[in-house]
Amino acid sequence: MHHHKNIILIGMPGAGKSTVGVILAKSLGMQFIDTDILIQERTGRMLQEILDKDGPDVFKWIEEETILSLHPCRAVIATGGSVVCSGAAMAHLKSAGAVVYLEIAYEEMKKRLKNITTRGIVLLPGQSLRGMYDERAPLYEKYADLTIACSGEGLESVVGDVIEAL
Repeated sequence: MHHHKNIILIGMPGAGKSTVGVILAKSLGMQFIDTDILIQERTGRMLQEILDKDGPDVFKWIEEETILSLHPCRAVIATGGSVVCSGAAMAHLKSAGAVVYLEIAYEEMKKRLKNITTRGIVLLPGQSLRGMYDERAPLYEKYADLTIACSGEGLESVVGDVIEAL
């Protein structure tokens, strides 16, 4: 376990970062931080509303600012799927602890994101879900200290895998 003892979860929308994060924090007696919720608290708006009204660039800027303001200690941090688009945010998170990539296959992501319009997913203008997946997958791999395959796995088993791997 890293000396800062923070665990940062990254991965595609629908990978289970928030859900796995809560269970992981409970299991390890750690604090839980969800950066999407922090963004909503800071702005007083839903993620989708920010995306619809201000667009993906403004959203990514707010996300980056929110993450740079974090100085967690013994926390499990669930990040938004688009966090890897910010080098500054990722450098900050990597310096704070172990970055764990919850990896899911494209088909699994599609299945889990049944209602994409309300999920607050950052798609660039004209970008398809597949395009977003293909663009981000190498970034998640690049920043991960640890990769956990989550396709077809139950949440408890994913949590167990993360704890074991750390």
